[in-house]
Amino acid sequence: MNNENIVWHEQTVSRSKKQALKGHRSVVLWYTGLSGSGKSTIANAVEAKLFELGCHTYLLDGDNVRHGLNKGLSFSDEDRVENIRRISEVAKLFVDAGIIVSTAFISPFQKDRDQARNLLPQGEFIEVFVDTPLAVCESRDPKGLYKKARAGEIANFTGISSTYEAPSLPEVHLKTAEQSINESVEQVISYLFQNNIIKREQ
Repeated sequence: MNNENIVWHEQTVSRSKKQALKGHRSVVLWYTGLSGSGKSTIANAVEAKLFELGCHTYLLDGDNVRHGLNKGLSFSDEDRVENIRRISEVAKLFVDAGIIVSTAFISPFQKDRDQARNLLPQGEFIEVFVDTPLAVCESRDPKGLYKKARAGEIANFTGISSTYEAPSLPEVHLKTAEQSINESVEQVISYLFQNNIIKREQ
């Protein structure tokens, strides 16, 4: 595609002005983990807590996005990469709008998560590893997907027939087999306080 006639349009209202108006910094909380690990549950609970604190938030959930923006993408490795590329760009726009955006996607490949991180200034991409053992995820199987994957009914299923590359140095590491949802939520919120992304007087 020839982009020579496309010019970036600078906005008068800067990101910092939008953040000042909202009273907090804008960041991406990038939840990654196996299917059934609890990504969406924890992300939803964190967003509810942030809302209580007066923060401006939005949650991009993997399944929800595939109903619209990424409708038509398969679960092949190639389409998984494109799925995450699109989400990364959308998340960047939310951050530019001064919003704390959460993304709950398996996002199995480290290079794709790194690509999302590199779209943002340092400190604005927070990788949250929802670390749940495969056996625990499979025992939960809330959507019956592991059962179908084991039966060969789903191809390219992460953890079974497709690789999941766990983060090596996530900003937040949630070990959900050892802690409750509430404890996981508090761990994320504490990170945001400690790094001055949100303020206690909100």
